Amino acid sequence: MSAPIVIAGAGIGGLTAALAVAQAGRRVHLIERAAKIEEVGAGFQIAPNAGRALARLGLEEALAAVALEPQGINVRRGRDGAVLARLDVSDVRAQWGAPFRVFHRADLQQVLLQAALGHPQIEIRTGTRLGEFEDRDGVIRLRAHGPEGVEEIVAAGLVGADGQRSAVRAHLLPTERDAPVYSGRTAWRALIPTELAPPELRARESHLWLLPGAHVVHYPLRDGSIINVVVIVSEPPRHTEGAAILALDGPELARHLRRQQPAEMLAALIEAGASFRHWPLFARPPLKRWSRGGVTLLGDAAHPMMPFLAQGAAQAIEDAEALGLAFRQLGASVERTFAAYEAKRIGRAAKIVRASWRQGEYFHLSGLAASARDLTIRALGGRGMLARNAWLYR
Repeated sequence: MSAPIVIAGAGIGGLTAALAVAQAGRRVHLIERAAKIEEVGAGFQIAPNAGRALARLGLEEALAAVALEPQGINVRRGRDGAVLARLDVSDVRAQWGAPFRVFHRADLQQVLLQAALGHPQIEIRTGTRLGEFEDRDGVIRLRAHGPEGVEEIVAAGLVGADGQRSAVRAHLLPTERDAPVYSGRTAWRALIPTELAPPELRARESHLWLLPGAHVVHYPLRDGSIINVVVIVSEPPRHTEGAAILALDGPELARHLRRQQPAEMLAALIEAGASFRHWPLFARPPLKRWSRGGVTLLGDAAHPMMPFLAQGAAQAIEDAEALGLAFRQLGASVERTFAAYEAKRIGRAAKIVRASWRQGEYFHLSGLAASARDLTIRALGGRGMLARNAWLYR
């Protein structure tokens, strides 16, 4: 029996990669440090580029059962609630082959997990931490620290899908200069029962509010029963220290935003939140290479990005599909497969990392620059805004 491909990390990227590699005919051992595979966090968006990839893995029916498809995206001026542009996304499937969808993270992860558990080529080990490993003569020898002790695994290749603070990346790049760096922005996240939201914000649509030094994104989940709210603010580094407040209730967060003067309707939505969790946003230096021999990186381990284009999970899914395709074409040599995968993905991922960072700067403008931005958005309109981002979705 051939040696497996070991994938470290059972998040969205790791599970999708396991499915893609297994469908390409390779055995996969997926190892996850947590004792139980369950997603933390709240909602997130899957744009058409990632939706197509998931559908090609045979997941369309399962995705439709747990997703919500917003009918529009409203870009609003944050201080008075004026709609600068409305993006009609009700018919983008015809244009880009998949809809815009929003998910509770746990729901999408369970779809992927159930598909992986049902695949005969995939073995999943939870409560298992990746230890030391070495790549010698085309064979990966690694130690897996599990509930029953340390196990030696001989693998054909290792994929680090273990997140922004990747242990695999740390092994490949053991330098302090590669450490995560606070971006200067923090996300505050909460799920709010829809009946507590202002009536004007209960429709099956997404909203983006632009404020000086901040922005807010919210959209409905789980058949419209809850609303995922994310408030992103520019904050000094002290907010990332261990003594920082880890949660605020809605009224406290609304007071925290008073300087930005949010519209009454937006403030009311935030005040309805029972608890907003504090998520500092970190960046890492871009990599010139993701792979070395029989070891490669995927998703946030390779290219962590700011969430301002809603492409973090989408790019991990694109990585996974590209990895599976490379195995179909070049599967006899893992080193060549990883090199081809990297060559296919590294340029596009780096471009989206840069664009996501710029988008955050654009969202947080103030004064005359913000007024000029708002005029530009009005001039573009919904169709123009979609066209401007078509390079992401097609």
